[in-house]
Amino acid sequence: MGREEGGRQHGNVENFFLGTLILWAVSICFQIIFNNRTQLLYVVAGTFFYQASNSLIRIFFCKPTKTNTHTDADRDALFVNTSVSLLHSTITSASVVFILLRQVLSNGPNGMFDHSQLVEHTWPWAFEALCFSCGYFAYDQWDMLCYHLYSGWIPSILVHHFVLLICFTLALSRNVTINYLILTLVCELHSIFLHVRKLRRMSGVREAKSNLVKLEWFLNWFTFFVARSIPHVLITVKLIRDSNKFGRGMELPLALFGMAGMNMLNIGLGLDLVKAFKRERKPHQTNQHHHSE
Repeated sequence: MGREEGGRQHGNVENFFLGTLILWAVSICFQIIFNNRTQLLYVVAGTFFYQASNSLIRIFFCKPTKTNTHTDADRDALFVNTSVSLLHSTITSASVVFILLRQVLSNGPNGMFDHSQLVEHTWPWAFEALCFSCGYFAYDQWDMLCYHLYSGWIPSILVHHFVLLICFTLALSRNVTINYLILTLVCELHSIFLHVRKLRRMSGVREAKSNLVKLEWFLNWFTFFVARSIPHVLITVKLIRDSNKFGRGMELPLALFGMAGMNMLNIGLGLDLVKAFKRERKPHQTNQHHHSE
């Protein structure tokens, strides 16, 4: 009975997020077809690009054999998903750095972070970059739902993508706060090393004393603070300080809600990193414990 009830609740969670993803896709198609928002085709392009990347990685790196088990299939699905996530983080990070550097070199840093610049204006290529990233989050939500790459009754990763799809799509549809959202994507610099760590461990490289592993952990912690935690806190502070400059629309409440969620997720991610770091620093103790069992 308990297992059946658990499966039913798991199915309800899956149905909810699948339903919201379908509604999101319908809303994008409606905007493109009936409102003539052809710029949003970059969202569609992003979704197809990352789905195609998924298929190519699966073809070249996960060749099926007759002895493949269900566990092997799950591991392959996770490997492919993580590889595509690494590709997204790399492309998005490079895009954000390019956009910011281009803006600084063209117009200088003065006034770059003024309220009007962040809310009402759009830096060159910022709209396209945000669209492409939005397409990735839709693809990734679909991939995780298809292969059940999540856990828990309320999976944080699915909630994260759900909130981002809402925030990104509303901003792109109304063409506001595009630059704010580009700044939030600086965190993808840190995501690179999260995905590298996962792929490294899946490949069997777990020696904590290795110089490459030590360098990876240094870059992981460095970018966690410099590219994720501090920027997100600063963006939240900026939103609060400029709250009186927003109109009566939904931009400010939605932005504050989104950043509150991001900061909460960052705290959870930081705690998970601490646990993972301690676990990797004590490999010999762990091995001895397993042998004794």
